[in-house]
Amino acid sequence: KGSDTLVNVAQAWAEAYKEVDSSTAVAVSGGGSGTGISSMINGTVDIANSSRKMKDSEIAQAKANGIDPKEHTVGFDALAVYIHPDNPADTFTLQQLAGIYGDGGGVEKWSQLGIEVPGCRSDEIVIVSRQNNSGTYAYFQKAVLNKGDFRLGTRDMHGSKDVVDLVENTPCAIGYSGLAYANEHVKLACIATEEGGECVNPSVATAADGTYPIARPLFMYTAGEPVGAVKVYMDWILSDPGQCIILDKGYAPVRTVTCGG
Repeated sequence: KGSDTLVNVAQAWAEAYKEVDSSTAVAVSGGGSGTGISSMINGTVDIANSSRKMKDSEIAQAKANGIDPKEHTVGFDALAVYIHPDNPADTFTLQQLAGIYGDGGGVEKWSQLGIEVPGCRSDEIVIVSRQNNSGTYAYFQKAVLNKGDFRLGTRDMHGSKDVVDLVENTPCAIGYSGLAYANEHVKLACIATEEGGECVNPSVATAADGTYPIARPLFMYTAGEPVGAVKVYMDWILSDPGQCIILDKGYAPVRTVTCGG
C-alpha cells in the first residue's frame, strides 16, 4: 500500500508474480506514501510503497511499535513538470518553479515569465499540486521549494493521473507528476538548475544517471528484514524480470538490466 507514483508498477508486479508463484497473492492499493508507511508501522500491510524517504518521526513511531523499518530502493523516477500543449514555454529553472509554487514566490501570471499562452485569457497560472500525504508533494517541496511552504490556492489533486488530466484540459495550468504518467496530450518541460544553465529533459536515462534536477529514488519499506514469501517477492522485484517491468512502466531500474524483446 502507499505511493500513487508506484501504484501502476506495483499492480503490474503483482499481476506478473502470479506466473512466478501462483500460491502467493499480492494485493496492491494506493493512497499516498504517508498512508502506506503508517499502514506498515501499524502492521496492516507487509510492504509500504513510497516515493520519499521515511521521516524521522515515522521511524521513531515504528520503533515505538517494535518495528525496525528496512528501506529497499526499487527504481528511480523523473518528477516531470507538465504544461498544456498550447503553452509556448519549454524550459523552466528551479527558481522559476519556486516562484510559481512557493509561498511568497510572487509569480502569479504567465506574462511575468514573458509567456503568452493561447486559450489562457486570464493570464493567471493555474497551479496544480498534490495533497500533502503524497511523497511526490514532499519531494517537490524539498527539491524545488528547499523545504519552504507551498503557496495557498494551489489545486491539490489526489493522484498523479489527476494532475496530468487537469493540465491537459486547462491551458493556464502547470503541474508536476511522475514521468510514467506522461501522454501525448501534455507537454513536458525541460528543467535547468539555474538561469542560463543547460536544461535537462525528464527521461528514464536522466533519472537513472541523476542529471535531471528533479529525479528521485522510489522505495519499498518492510517491517524489518523481509522473510518468507515477502523476501522471495522483494528479491524477484529486484531481479531482471522485476526490474524490466519497472522499466516498461516508464521508470529507471536500479541497475542495468537485460530485458527480452
